[in-house]
Amino acid sequence: MIAYIKGPLAYVSDQTAIIDAHGVGYQVHVSPSTLSRLPSRGGEIQLFTYMQVSESGQSLHGFLTQEELRLFTLLISVSGIGPKVASGILSTLSPSQVIIAIVADDAAALSKAPGVGKKTAQRVLLELRDKIKTTSSWEGGIDEQVASFSGLGPRSEKQDAMDALLALGYGRAEAMQVVLEIAEEGMTADLIIRGALKKLAR
Repeated sequence: MIAYIKGPLAYVSDQTAIIDAHGVGYQVHVSPSTLSRLPSRGGEIQLFTYMQVSESGQSLHGFLTQEELRLFTLLISVSGIGPKVASGILSTLSPSQVIIAIVADDAAALSKAPGVGKKTAQRVLLELRDKIKTTSSWEGGIDEQVASFSGLGPRSEKQDAMDALLALGYGRAEAMQVVLEIAEEGMTADLIIRGALKKLAR
């Protein structure tokens, strides 16, 4: 398993980047969003990778952040979603926007991605809604101690918002603190998440 590749960027095309790692050129498939954020040719780059093995051969898919990689692997676990569609979703929506769409049950937001129709979007929501909220799907997921903290119930809007922040890689204490600071009576999980992400970005 190749966890990541680091080295000078040797070449880029419409869908791939070649990285020179100690004299070996690794061809990595990248999304348009990732492609637009790559350094100029010869610049140092590190891509977190997913290796796809199929009957037609092997291929590497690269991402600039671990959050993108983790969400990519989650998306391709959905029936009917392959690497091309998953990359399209991540090119249209940021990882946080995908999580928000799933938490908010917003099929329309997912349908903005190329190759994602209404039925596909509904299938993503159906298959990933519970996975995002379980400890087995994400390292550092929700546990009983967090769920009982300051009245954060398992079905509360605050709990849903906290689930999303943990899924994005934020630490328990950090997510817990920002949710309690942002959340007000009557706020939806979507609004809490948006406010929390703005605060964390600062």
